[in-house]
Amino acid sequence: MSDKFFPQEDYEIPVTSKYFKATEGEHTFRVMSSAIVGYVYFNIANKPIRSRVPFEETPIDMKPEGRINHFWSFVVWNYDTSSKKPMPRLQIFEVTQKTIQTPLKALIDNPKWGSPMTYDITITRKGKGMQDTEYAVMPNPHTEVDVEAKEALEREKPNLEALYEGKDPFAKVA
Repeated sequence: MSDKFFPQEDYEIPVTSKYFKATEGEHTFRVMSSAIVGYVYFNIANKPIRSRVPFEETPIDMKPEGRINHFWSFVVWNYDTSSKKPMPRLQIFEVTQKTIQTPLKALIDNPKWGSPMTYDITITRKGKGMQDTEYAVMPNPHTEVDVEAKEALEREKPNLEALYEGKDPFAKVA
């Protein structure tokens, strides 16, 4: 019997989140839906509270030293999958970072690029903490969306509006 615990040396726990997170490194995805926008803060139970309109006052249940951020949420097809770290391919990307929002809006407003549903986007993150993190946003040439991505979107039908109610956008409606 071997004293090796895992079947392979480079074993990593699989990522199973339905939410896209730009960790350090390069990430490529395709936007698969229109965005919803609003305002978000995290409460003392560390749960996101979202609103379509700005909060008129500082919420009493906001985490100490928390803040309210403007957010965009949209569905993405995440290309960053491998057998080493399998993850859901269809995910929700909630963007609160101005350093991602600003270049994305510039691409959307540019008639040569337009809707990010017509090309892939690569985001590169350098740094790990809030103070040393930088993002680069790069469009990829216009291409047709992946057939597998279209099928997943049709099958899973995420409901972004559920985020405003604190519900799971991937929950099946009865």
